[in-house]
Amino acid sequence: MQVTILGSGTCTPHLPRSASAVLVETGESKILMDIGPGTMRRLLESGHTIDDLTHIAISHFHPDHTAELVPLLFATKYAEAPPRTRLLTVLGGTGVNTFYQGLRNVYGDWIVLPDNLLQVREIDTQSGETLPFADFTLTARPVDHRPESLAYRIADPAGRTVVLSGDTDECDNLVAVARAADLFICEASKPDGMKVTGHLTPSLAGHMAALAGAKQLVLTHLYPSCDTVDIVKQAGGTYKGPVTAAADLMRFTLNE
Repeated sequence: MQVTILGSGTCTPHLPRSASAVLVETGESKILMDIGPGTMRRLLESGHTIDDLTHIAISHFHPDHTAELVPLLFATKYAEAPPRTRLLTVLGGTGVNTFYQGLRNVYGDWIVLPDNLLQVREIDTQSGETLPFADFTLTARPVDHRPESLAYRIADPAGRTVVLSGDTDECDNLVAVARAADLFICEASKPDGMKVTGHLTPSLAGHMAALAGAKQLVLTHLYPSCDTVDIVKQAGGTYKGPVTAAADLMRFTLNE
């Protein structure tokens, strides 16, 4: 399993960091977790194209996690490239079909793909779901940010697991979905002492990772203020495993 951080930032424009996006590769599947501004450029820089993607899993509907969905669909329909030939599945919490229909109401046929090329699949945010796909299993659980917010866990056939928190505050579901994860990519939006409701700090992300027994913690969704302090050290105060501050195009390989 290959995991690439495409965007480690937030809604604040910051040259080193694009907004939220992570690429997970499991065999033939290439799953994009969130699709904030700058994702397509980072995807190209990582050696992939939009047509490589098989799934897009949206954590919630805020623009820094979804804003490049429209350009991606537009490019899929009109770009000078070999046409897409396989289904792209877009997953999201309760309301994702309404969200997509709203985009269609604005952009019309410019973002409408044939039914055999695009599927929008809604996940019940109240209870979450576990969905089997050809070469991975996706588990989604509600977290504490927006009504539709989900954290995702992806497991490949060998049992390797990566978890993406999305945006969230402390909550039991986040600990449960990250249980014993090989790689836990967790938001740590602001440094310790600057916490805002609905988000974590490095020490709180570390606490969630420790409770879950995650094997490795990666701090992401970093506002520029996180670059002014040692967020790895802050997380290390509550979590004793390996901690990394995410950077765009950082890559992880999960072996058996």
